[in-house]
Amino acid sequence: MDSDAIAAFVREANSADLGLHSLMILRHGQVIAEGWWDPYTAEQPHMMFSVSKSLTATAIGIAEAEGLLSVDDPILSFFPTYATEAIRQNVADVKVRHLLSMATGHAVDTMEIMRALPNLDWVSVFLNVPIEYPPGTHFLYNSGASFVLAAIVASRTGQSAQDYLSSRLFEPIGMETPPWETNNRGINLGASGVRLRTEDLARIGQLYLQRGLWNGTQVLTEKWIEAATAAQVSNGSDPEDDWSQGYGFQIWRSKHNSYRMDGRYGQFSFVLPDQDTVVAITAGTSLSRDIPELLWRHLLPGIHPEALPAADSSTEELGRLLSAQEVRVPDFVPAPAWEATVPHVDMKVPFNTLHVTSVRLEFLGAETRLVTVNDEGTVESVPAGAAEWLPGATALWPHEEMHRVSTASRAGWIDEHVFEVHQQCTDTPFRRIWRFEFDPATRTPTVIVRLDNGFWVERTEVLAGEPIA
Repeated sequence: MDSDAIAAFVREANSADLGLHSLMILRHGQVIAEGWWDPYTAEQPHMMFSVSKSLTATAIGIAEAEGLLSVDDPILSFFPTYATEAIRQNVADVKVRHLLSMATGHAVDTMEIMRALPNLDWVSVFLNVPIEYPPGTHFLYNSGASFVLAAIVASRTGQSAQDYLSSRLFEPIGMETPPWETNNRGINLGASGVRLRTEDLARIGQLYLQRGLWNGTQVLTEKWIEAATAAQVSNGSDPEDDWSQGYGFQIWRSKHNSYRMDGRYGQFSFVLPDQDTVVAITAGTSLSRDIPELLWRHLLPGIHPEALPAADSSTEELGRLLSAQEVRVPDFVPAPAWEATVPHVDMKVPFNTLHVTSVRLEFLGAETRLVTVNDEGTVESVPAGAAEWLPGATALWPHEEMHRVSTASRAGWIDEHVFEVHQQCTDTPFRRIWRFEFDPATRTPTVIVRLDNGFWVERTEVLAGEPIA
């Protein structure tokens, strides 16, 4: 692959603020380019969102190869104790293949209903949601169907999807078993919840590219690869739209005879069989639809059938470019003179979804500390560097899937009255910006918290409160 094409992809992704966190490209099974945007690292697993669906489907494919089930089995055969007359009439024609291809016949994403009823049995919830279309005829992206696939794996194998795949997928291709979220009944979420390293994401794509063969072992059957990556159902008619190329078994078809594992906010494993290429990307962006277009514009034309020189000046330049990438932060300005007279600022804040009751901002020269106290009295102190990312951790997230996560933070003055702390949550796509707007006369701040690229994109909370003397 042409190094200049990869460099052009990286530069345009940066200029378009697509929030890349990592990039790994494999050609003929070899890594030809890789890079991580500081503070993200090769060793840190990253939230995958709907890439998890592809792993759940892979568990179904392995279970079928072991004779434990068939994609043509009715889903109610796995849950006979749920079979009331109403449920039998509702889902009688729904088969495993319909779950896999997002063609269950539902008119709504059943996961939305499940999440609204966290204490109920989610399989029962799914089976009771009315089927509006003949199964197999209507595509609807339905994360609840992916959860039911994970429940089928658990029902038929006696193991969670995570444990079932451990010795059958992860270990054979050289991966550690990744963490995977479960619901309150211990079933892997199926639709989401997996965290993978970029290399793991690339390995899974490479396994599919190699039609299930890994180091001489047939980990997945060719029959499964063919079915999972084929267009099982139509999902649109726009030939220029990567989201209208057909949908397989929890895998999206893409343009140029390719396919992809696809997670929210820019998690991708693109598989290009005609070019013998895999492109793995992690990111944190609400513009994830722009990433495939950049790939086709820059990377695809740079793939040549003939061998290129092993190393030249453009290869060296690409190496320097990829080793120097960093998550974008503002250009901080020198601290105002009055900062030296105010070693810290303390604020009481009103009710908020972070459950923070007070905030302290400590100015320590090249380092700043953001100290918060929540409504249970728990103190959290997160350091931020002026010129470098400093590691920390936070549990301040108003969502059930976000627990204590690793952070890396930078902080500085935007102008003489505005100070910002940028917290990048490095095992997620998310960032949080704490903005302190100081009154020019009193030098007391209004605290504004922005949860960016998260479950609430561009959500902002103003924590204006009373300064603590």
